[in-house]
Amino acid sequence: MEKKAVALKYEREKDGAPKVLAKGRGILAEKIVELAKKHSIPVIEDSELVSFLVSLEVGEEIPPSLYKAVAKVLAVVYSATRRGYPSG
Repeated sequence: MEKKAVALKYEREKDGAPKVLAKGRGILAEKIVELAKKHSIPVIEDSELVSFLVSLEVGEEIPPSLYKAVAKVLAVVYSATRRGYPSG
């Protein structure tokens, strides 16, 4: 199965909803994950959600139908960030 990755951006004060910052498949997906880890950005694997998100355009807000799923991911990211991700 081809690897897919989507980077989201969300600033509560500025954005109405999270937006697609970057997306890719294969080697580009691997590069997105590599850059996230290099910059201590938590990486969450959810292949079902990514399959929906990768169909969006860069800069596009996620649709309301995905708010709940993305909110769960953001909660994990915020929690990891508060705990000082990465640990170790």
